[in-house]
Amino acid sequence: MTDRIDRKLEELGLTLPTAAAPVATYVPTVEAGGLLHVSGQLPFRDGKVVTGRLGDDLDVAAGSDAAVLCALMVVAQVKAALGDLSRVARIVKLGVFVNSAPGFGDQPEVANGASDLMVALFGDAGKHARAAVGVAALPRNAAVEIDAIIEVAR
Repeated sequence: MTDRIDRKLEELGLTLPTAAAPVATYVPTVEAGGLLHVSGQLPFRDGKVVTGRLGDDLDVAAGSDAAVLCALMVVAQVKAALGDLSRVARIVKLGVFVNSAPGFGDQPEVANGASDLMVALFGDAGKHARAAVGVAALPRNAAVEIDAIIEVAR
């Protein structure tokens, strides 16, 4: 599976980043009961967090791009935790938090950036449950933050 995912990333013109270190008192992942819980991941581009508020200074396309960056970091954390991606049995759930201006209601369209990437990379195993929630602020003024639950093959 790892080779297929690497090929798909290349086809999409994307690169898996180095898994980011935690910025506070938590761990990036916890494996329990056959599930890998991935802490919230921020969108990094060129080593910097993509910032801004959807509906103010960012549009849906920019938000969707930020969601893709978060999803790439989720996958990087999974790879760091499991050693490779062949142990991913299923992407169970994504929690997508969108830094939203009052009145902004397109969180699902922003979250689709991450959801579409998971399906592109993992096929049917990438189809997942999801929450897409608008919030008033995110850490580091990030545009989007995503956490995940991954089923791990034994």
